[in-house]
Amino acid sequence: MSDRITETITITLLTLGALIGSVTAHAQMQIPEQATVQKITDNLHVVMVAGGNIAVSSGPDGVFIVDADLKGASEVLEAGVATFTDQPVSMVLNTHWHFDHAGGNEHFGTKGALIMAQDNTRARIASKQRPRWTVTGIPASPQPAIPIISYDTEMTLHINGMTIRAEHVRDPAHTDGDSLVFFEEANAVHMGDLFFNGLYPVIDINAGGSAGGMVNAINALLPRLDSETILIPGHGPVSDVAGLKRFRDMLATVDARIKLLLAEGKSADEVIGLKPTVNYDAEWAWSFMPPERWTKLMYDSAAAEAGGKGD
Repeated sequence: MSDRITETITITLLTLGALIGSVTAHAQMQIPEQATVQKITDNLHVVMVAGGNIAVSSGPDGVFIVDADLKGASEVLEAGVATFTDQPVSMVLNTHWHFDHAGGNEHFGTKGALIMAQDNTRARIASKQRPRWTVTGIPASPQPAIPIISYDTEMTLHINGMTIRAEHVRDPAHTDGDSLVFFEEANAVHMGDLFFNGLYPVIDINAGGSAGGMVNAINALLPRLDSETILIPGHGPVSDVAGLKRFRDMLATVDARIKLLLAEGKSADEVIGLKPTVNYDAEWAWSFMPPERWTKLMYDSAAAEAGGKGD
């Protein structure tokens, strides 16, 4: 992994660590001076700033971005986009509601960009949310940040010579409003936070998410991909099908281990003590998701799927 990618991931981890007290203020402190830009095709780029990875389609029909990073990161994002087009961002699609993916909505909405999201995602952006990793919750977004177009199952855009298809994941996975975004001519898919490349994932249980749901969503997607498909994860480097399968296998294995221990009547503390992630920790653990915390999250996910609430 390059130093630049490592730096980008570190920034993301620190911003995700802004979960007690003022999320926005801490996140703004971690925003880098420059974005990292990766070209996929002539009219498709990936821009990495401080939050979730951003896919950018640019061309004669305008600039369309998938996800909008953190509140406060928008100017750095715009500067990254300006390295390959002189047009402003005119369309935004959120893959889900989290602040590191939809935090820039207000900035772009105020400037006249058309903001879009799946119905459940729009509802969560427009209301106060209480994910398990916060103490006081996250307030409803202001009006300019709320998507003005929403869809139930899918939506297709025909812009910049591309067919861009947004599809709602049928069952809750990372959240209950996850969208996959297919750039058909580029054979590329933005996966939002259904894919954390090289990192233990965050799972928003309070928004309907579960590890099992994420595994199911990935398994449903894989037959639609090929060895040349480019996969843009919510966090971590741009990847391919092999990288996604490695993530899926890790997640499915740990989920199965913890569900077995839960079925045996083990408490969360007992499961943590058994270290069910030990053979993955060196590669996948990170500052916001060290082994113990991630094991507890996975335990709570398994308990929620079984009809309980966790410890």
